Amino acid sequence: MNLIKPKTALISLSDKTNLDELVQFLLEQNVKMISTGGTFQAIRNITDKVIEVSDFTGFEEMMDGRVKTLHPKIHAGILARRDKDLEVLADRGYEVIDLVVVNLYPFKETIASDCTFEEAIEKIDIGGPTMIRSAAKNFQDVAVITNPEDYSVLMSEWSEQGGISYEFRKQLSKKVFALMADYNSAIAGYLSEGAAELPDYRFEQSSTLRYGENPHQSAKILTFSGLQHRNIANADIIQGKELSYNNIVDADAAWECVREFTEPACVIVKHANPCGVAEAQSCYDAYDLAFKTDPTSAFGGIIAFNKPVDDQTAEEINARQFVEVVLAPSFSDGALAAFAQKKNMRVLCADLEQDNPYPGTIKKVSGGILIQSDDHYSVPQADLRCVTKRQPSPEEMKDLMFAWTVAKFVKSNAIVYAKNKQTIGIGAGQMSRVISADIANLKAKNEGLIIEGAVMSSDAFFPFRDGIDKAAASGIAAIIQPGGSIRDEEVIAAADENNIAMVFTATRHFRH
Repeated sequence: MNLIKPKTALISLSDKTNLDELVQFLLEQNVKMISTGGTFQAIRNITDKVIEVSDFTGFEEMMDGRVKTLHPKIHAGILARRDKDLEVLADRGYEVIDLVVVNLYPFKETIASDCTFEEAIEKIDIGGPTMIRSAAKNFQDVAVITNPEDYSVLMSEWSEQGGISYEFRKQLSKKVFALMADYNSAIAGYLSEGAAELPDYRFEQSSTLRYGENPHQSAKILTFSGLQHRNIANADIIQGKELSYNNIVDADAAWECVREFTEPACVIVKHANPCGVAEAQSCYDAYDLAFKTDPTSAFGGIIAFNKPVDDQTAEEINARQFVEVVLAPSFSDGALAAFAQKKNMRVLCADLEQDNPYPGTIKKVSGGILIQSDDHYSVPQADLRCVTKRQPSPEEMKDLMFAWTVAKFVKSNAIVYAKNKQTIGIGAGQMSRVISADIANLKAKNEGLIIEGAVMSSDAFFPFRDGIDKAAASGIAAIIQPGGSIRDEEVIAAADENNIAMVFTATRHFRH
């Protein structure tokens, strides 16, 4: 087990939470305590059995405390390898330090307040990081604590096992280097951006999933630190079995889409594509309409709402379909009671406002990584350009904006049929845009939904008029698309011939 039982502890803390409890324990273990500045005074209020660092090193603090622990007697004592360096220490009259309890100046908390640039710079810790990195490097022989939450584990291990285990020391070492990555990132971000609000790129925790997209693939989920909201990665899991890789991917797709709407909305996702979306007067109505788009695909899907889920909606979901995940900002007590009848159903709460600690999307490719900014652009209605003789009616325009929003979350090539803020057919992920239109048309007809008077959205331009002619034959009344094809005139002519209103967005929404 390779236990160590520290004889000398170095303690220097900005966060003095539970210091009294730790000090009492170290006294019981006859541990020699060395401390600095405010921490020394705090320990002196508990016991007089503490040595100030300057007395230990024989070196007075200087430069207003900027230099106090940067002394070879401190760092040699921490870094000494017990199997080869003890004679060197003895020759110099030094001794080992085998427990380091240090936390850092609160840099991120300082810059989050109304501080000056000079105040922020003064909160860049130098001695603390040097001590904890030294201890973390030498975890074979030294234990290092940087978080008061670990005091109880330290004391418990020491009491029960007679010392601190190798496994726990290694875990503590890992925490130090993760902490330093976060700390250094915050400083670098502050100096490069000059802003108080900084992105936090450190992962706080990692959870192993049962498997990846397929059972033969391993998978983990990493959660960013410093999150202020309940996102998909750190949502409140109210009930249900463990989330799978695919559950998380689909839940994220559903949540991204449903957050685009202001009125009560429901998005049902299957295999990362919306299979039904609706915006209505209530969650119940939105679910009813979204489900009716494609009940077959909705089976085993992910359902997301942008408003609290009520009793009636929950009971209707239970009655209609098998669901993997239901996701919303909150749920009524009755809704939770209803879902509790389905023990395996995952019920998640997330916030509509989300963190964005690492803006952009990342995709691995052979030999490298692609990084791009997120697609958050939503074309304002005022920027749409009508290119046909007939203008869309106000009701058609509402449906066009709705269909365009949904198309942004459908895999390319994407075609969305919509009517009265309800998707009535969705064609996704096809190599041919015409085939996507055929699929949207087929789905609407299979569910007995009326296409006459509906609108169509396309995530990219139509390269030929055939897509317009097919839409006209089905009864589509208005189309929204980016435009920009070399055959735009041909496509516009097809719309005019069929009395279809068509607007261009001048922007596309590919989603691969």
